Amino acid sequence: MTTSQQSPIAVAPAARLEPLPQPSVALPALFVSHGAPLFALEAGTTGPSLTAWGTHLRQRFPQLRGIVIMSPHWMAHSPQVMTGPQPATWHDFGGFAPALYQLQYPAPGSPALAQEVLALLNAAGLNAQGDAGRPFDHGAWVPLMHLFPQADVPVVQVALPTHAGPADVYAVGSALRGLRRQGVLLVGSGSMTHNLAEFFGGAREPSPYVLEFSRWIESALARGDLQALLNYRTQAPHATRAHPTEDHFLPIFFALGAAGDDLHPSYLSREVVYSMLSMDAFALESAP
Repeated sequence: MTTSQQSPIAVAPAARLEPLPQPSVALPALFVSHGAPLFALEAGTTGPSLTAWGTHLRQRFPQLRGIVIMSPHWMAHSPQVMTGPQPATWHDFGGFAPALYQLQYPAPGSPALAQEVLALLNAAGLNAQGDAGRPFDHGAWVPLMHLFPQADVPVVQVALPTHAGPADVYAVGSALRGLRRQGVLLVGSGSMTHNLAEFFGGAREPSPYVLEFSRWIESALARGDLQALLNYRTQAPHATRAHPTEDHFLPIFFALGAAGDDLHPSYLSREVVYSMLSMDAFALESAP
């Protein structure tokens, strides 16, 4: 039998196949600086910017079904995942005005989404476990109060692995990257600069090193220079002064891992408070 005689037989079964479903558009990945706990009450310019962005996100992505957020205020030896259906609001700080302790963020958890997160992390070899009693720490609920003040989007928190470096945290975000095409917003919550030893210095104008460090990070993001970002400790100006310890900077790598090749940054805030605390926040998605 000739090739021309075989063609109709070979093509016929394929013609009866149903079209493959197309993947949904990916949500952005997000990095936010959550600032001091008082950010919940003193919104500055960053709070309204987050609120406007959250409103716009819900309009762009009506398929939003959940949030997965990493905060440095939950650290564990291996990745831990919040699995409870209604996490409590934890006021994990002291010495502030009584009004701050009255605030609640009653967003639901999502045991189903938590199981998806656990499955993806374990498939990536990250040995993740669930924690049904974990509450929202202020690194999660304070920025979320501004992003989604209605507290109606289910939230799952993921712990920052103890002793992790930038590449380790990037791997956690990378393992969850596919959730962005399934209606999930992945958020790294930390601080662009975080030198608490200078917090009580009394100065109010932005310290020059804060601006130099923050804008170096912005430039590296704009270039898509992942290697420079992963090696920020030796390449960025004033890195050790901006972050005497890495914990509050590492969630940026959760957002970068979640973004993957979508490294086009859209800045929501460049505010500096208390002279040393950069409130930079940006979304990462495909270039327009």
